[in-house]
Amino acid sequence: MSVNLKQLAEALGISQTTVSRALNGFPEVSEKTRRKVLDMAQQLNYSPSPHAKKLATGKSKTIGHVVPQSDHMMINPLFSDFIAGAGETYSQAGYDMLMSVVTPEQEEKTYYKLIASKRVDGMMVHAPLIGDTRIALLQKLAMPFVVHGRSADEDDSYSWLDVNNRRSFQRATRFLLDLGHRRIALLNGLESMTFAQRRRIGYQEALQEYGVEPDESIMFAEDMMEPYGYRRTKEMLALVRRPTAILCSSILPAMGALRAIQEAGLEVGRDISIVTHDDMLTFLSNSGEIPMFTALRSSIKAAGRRCAEMLIAAIENPNHEPVHELWETELVIGNSTGPAREQP
Repeated sequence: MSVNLKQLAEALGISQTTVSRALNGFPEVSEKTRRKVLDMAQQLNYSPSPHAKKLATGKSKTIGHVVPQSDHMMINPLFSDFIAGAGETYSQAGYDMLMSVVTPEQEEKTYYKLIASKRVDGMMVHAPLIGDTRIALLQKLAMPFVVHGRSADEDDSYSWLDVNNRRSFQRATRFLLDLGHRRIALLNGLESMTFAQRRRIGYQEALQEYGVEPDESIMFAEDMMEPYGYRRTKEMLALVRRPTAILCSSILPAMGALRAIQEAGLEVGRDISIVTHDDMLTFLSNSGEIPMFTALRSSIKAAGRRCAEMLIAAIENPNHEPVHELWETELVIGNSTGPAREQP
């Protein structure tokens, strides 16, 4: 049978604070007292509680995630996969995760509150916005943090991991252009976020390289959900000159686009091509020897694991230099693309 910190201190006749400091190697405890405490701890089979250990070290061993209340975050499998990957790494390193779901108005106040109360040792920043204020705030508060994404290309003052969204969408658009497509629609994510802005830039650059004028009437930016893909594709199929290809920011709107195309009696890959990003999801995998969708593949779960590793390293090594990782996607050819066909 083991004893707790209070019982160990009572057996020794010294304060719990001194016992805790001796057990955790604080230099102000004499070697004689430390030896006495360690010997008694072994004799009484002392087992420290995680809570007591956190108090003794002054560390919460907790990572904070502040998530604004919005459908595109909380019910999106992309977010779930990232959290699953990060959670695995936290657990292996002995860290807990504290998630605060707040209104946008409460977001900044929540950062202050979590940091002031010392409830977290570090913060994970999701979905950076154009002109994001969270990065400057966390730098000002001297809180270790990692950004999944980037706010600005030229700012390397903080640690981030991002996918090369601009190059990915440039490459995908070129792929469709090389198949003869000239009416290529874009179903983008919310363009208040930097990843979506970069994807639009890459798409437009490729069109301009091939002498194709971007058409705003077939370019959309909304929450990356299945109904969005369905609704916008149905609208475009009613146009006199419908698109011959659609580039999607996620497999969710791609599934909606597929549904609309099939309802119209058309065939994906023959009548209309689809290329999607983010197809490597735990619960919605675009797998098989020949996948259903041609896709720009990158594991969001692996990104979660790596971001967590980077953040733990920053917490445990305060003088750690910022780390920057830009991941490239893999273009996987599936059944959803083919040469452009003349419309009747």
